[in-house]
Amino acid sequence: MADQPDARPRGRLTPPDRPLRSFVQRAGRLTPAQERALAQHWPTLGLDLSSGLLDAQSTFRRNAPLVLEIGFGNGEALLHGAQHSPERDFIGVEVHRPGVGRVLNAIVAAGLGNVRVYADDAFEVLTRCIPDSALAEVRIYFPDPWHKAKHNKRRLVQSAFVLQLARKLTPGGLLHLATDWEPYAEQMWEVLDASAEFRNSAGPRGQVPRPAWRPETHFERRGLRLGHGVWDLLYRRSAPQP
Repeated sequence: MADQPDARPRGRLTPPDRPLRSFVQRAGRLTPAQERALAQHWPTLGLDLSSGLLDAQSTFRRNAPLVLEIGFGNGEALLHGAQHSPERDFIGVEVHRPGVGRVLNAIVAAGLGNVRVYADDAFEVLTRCIPDSALAEVRIYFPDPWHKAKHNKRRLVQSAFVLQLARKLTPGGLLHLATDWEPYAEQMWEVLDASAEFRNSAGPRGQVPRPAWRPETHFERRGLRLGHGVWDLLYRRSAPQP
């Protein structure tokens, strides 16, 4: 496969007002199955930055609520959502190619028609490809906590990113965050509870039990056995003020 062109888009933007990246781009090691998935399934299941604004109705051939998952990792939650909510359409965003290849194979194996993926930076996808008020829900599960204080500025959930999410969510739309790092939960509360665009469904600094639509991961179960905490935060997009 080494002599075949990469099926994934490589374009990156670096606008001056773009927040610091919340991820480290690692090449990762692709298995032969993941390489084949990228070559064979990207043309039908992959979405490209170069295509511009997404026409979800044309892409999925129907008009359905649209859910965006940012940083889907190995795709466990993305696939669970698509399988258990067939009345909704799902867009996954992930920068690491092994996870993208894995989820492409899993989508095909499960015969799912309501999932598409971007292999790019979520900020760029939101800016260039997602129309305003197009999303019924955004899911961000266990984003990189950037544990060191000097790296906290790289966390995804920052004021500028939250404003971008607000523009893309329909009024009343849901933002679901989950983290197993308490200082990051504190930052999420600080940023979102102060935002006029969102309302915490559980009240200020509130959290909820893990909703049924978010599967519990193996990593999460292991952490819980060790006494680690997990915080699920649900925010609703406030209606714009007249």
